[in-house]
Amino acid sequence: MPTSITITSEFSGSVVAKAATDDPSARLLRHAGFKQIDDWHGRRHRLPTTTPLADQVAIATHAAEVLRAARYDVTLPPSFDTARMSPPVHALGPYAAGAEVLSIADQIRAAEDGASLQRAVDHLLHPEHGALERVREALEAAGEQVNDLDDEAYALADRFGFASEFVSSAQSELVDSEAELRRVGTASTSYSATRTVPDHCGAALATSPAANQAKVSSASSSQTAPLTTTDHPPRASSPRR
Repeated sequence: MPTSITITSEFSGSVVAKAATDDPSARLLRHAGFKQIDDWHGRRHRLPTTTPLADQVAIATHAAEVLRAARYDVTLPPSFDTARMSPPVHALGPYAAGAEVLSIADQIRAAEDGASLQRAVDHLLHPEHGALERVREALEAAGEQVNDLDDEAYALADRFGFASEFVSSAQSELVDSEAELRRVGTASTSYSATRTVPDHCGAALATSPAANQAKVSSASSSQTAPLTTTDHPPRASSPRR
């Protein structure tokens, strides 16, 4: 389960993220720009002391946004937590929705197993609050608004309607995929295990070449057994005089 992660600024000037001990959170921090360190102190992530203050704030804030979107509890110092002090400034400028979907893509790429992958994909596929449903509604609303503003632009309104139906078809194609996503990575392991057992059994039960040769030799010997002292060959009949 997601844990609480603390991002702090140390006396040395380095920014450090602590308690990100699981692989998904570690990957998100590395993607945001943190360097991972594994030593006797444990796993931690930090920014170099030479990182400019503006970059430290931007990287730390972005890392916190991505981690919170992945349902981690993140603590930032007040000087870094710009997301709570002012309206968010997205990497894509005014295209905030695109930035959110980009964040979801980052979470999907950071997934380490089927369960974390399913949680990230749920932001896209949730039937009520997922990104696909919001896109479908927006396209449908755009078509309706075109009709309301201009009766003659019905062809354009239809195109938006068709696009909305395409998104709906994509949703239908992926419905009830949660269980399958959670099993991703486990089916191949079980399949490999089931294949390994018969192969080992077959190797154990296989007859060695030496044994096969022995059987052939035994069969050949039984067909042409040597004469014993008690066996005599039949005498040839003497010619008649």
